[in-house]
Amino acid sequence: MQIKTESLFNSLPINESEEANIASDSNVHFSSSKDLWYTPQKFYESLDAKYHFTLDVCATSDNAKCDRFLTKEMNGLSHKWEGRCWMNPPYGRGIGAWISKAYQESLEDYCEVVVCLIPSRTDTAWWHDYVMKGNIEFIRGRLKFGDSVNSAPFPSAIVIFGGNK
Repeated sequence: MQIKTESLFNSLPINESEEANIASDSNVHFSSSKDLWYTPQKFYESLDAKYHFTLDVCATSDNAKCDRFLTKEMNGLSHKWEGRCWMNPPYGRGIGAWISKAYQESLEDYCEVVVCLIPSRTDTAWWHDYVMKGNIEFIRGRLKFGDSVNSAPFPSAIVIFGGNK
């Protein structure tokens, strides 16, 4: 396991003020009432420049980051994740299944790498069971997801599974 606290993400525009970090829906960190957090485009582009993603495994038709993508209706958990995969999973109670799948797929020959944008929930079982097996990059500050005015009410991390093939 490799953990980085300084990375390319330090130079990305993230509003770190205390006031901006207080979102109007601050209970979302503790519930699964909102589990879709659309990836900030510039943030994704910085990762895509490094990893050259070929498959978005958790997309909607209007926010897919790759030409090849899997939607909720397709049930990405039931498909092979081939190539260089991007994952920004639903952040609700089912996130553990997505993290498990990302790790398991990264072990397969057909999967080159899985890069995951996830909430930094270091106290959860899925974090200890799977995330700790990957390379972790903690993101300084809090991201603004989608077209949100406020930053997320939780810290985020990038986890990279595979990539050593």
